[in-house]
Amino acid sequence: MLDPRLERARKKVILALDVDNLDKALVLVRLLNPYVGMFKIGLELITGEGAPKVVAAIKEIGGNPFFDGKFDDIPTTVGNASKQAAKLGVKIFNLHASASMPAMLAAVANKGRAKVYAVTVLTSIDENNSNIVYGSPTKAKVLQMAREAVLAGCDGIICSPQELEMLKACPELAELKRMTPGIRPAFSQVNDQKRIMTPAEAIKAGA
Repeated sequence: MLDPRLERARKKVILALDVDNLDKALVLVRLLNPYVGMFKIGLELITGEGAPKVVAAIKEIGGNPFFDGKFDDIPTTVGNASKQAAKLGVKIFNLHASASMPAMLAAVANKGRAKVYAVTVLTSIDENNSNIVYGSPTKAKVLQMAREAVLAGCDGIICSPQELEMLKACPELAELKRMTPGIRPAFSQVNDQKRIMTPAEAIKAGA
């Protein structure tokens, strides 16, 4: 049994199952489930093994699955995909905020008991690419997307930890949960991530 403070911290930690098969994923779930609140099932594992199979296996051994499908399509398709994700019994699923306000509304309308998080600007996008893709700096675009997510009824957003202090200063976003990928210890490889923080920096910023 974990100390209550550690248990509160555990619930805030999401581990990305960035592996290519279910056997590898379940090794991580069995090993780390006592210390991790949720397990992110990404596109590699979804494509390699199939979402229903992966979700069922993780739930069977006591893990909480987060379906990281990042839906990005017309509203009808997003709504139908959201309905299927909710049927799997996942705790959270997500879609791109850039899919449009109607797409976010469709996801929310079909979320069942799951929570819907809107992906804002990917943490792999730097300022130069943000201006190319969105015609806007990262922080301005994240703020716009966060406000749209609130209007659509999303439960939370996914953003870089570098945007946390800005979002915290906006009272209209007070109830919006924030999930922050791009957390890297100082000694680790950055890979293709651009807007990152160390765990200590992220916690200080409000992650």
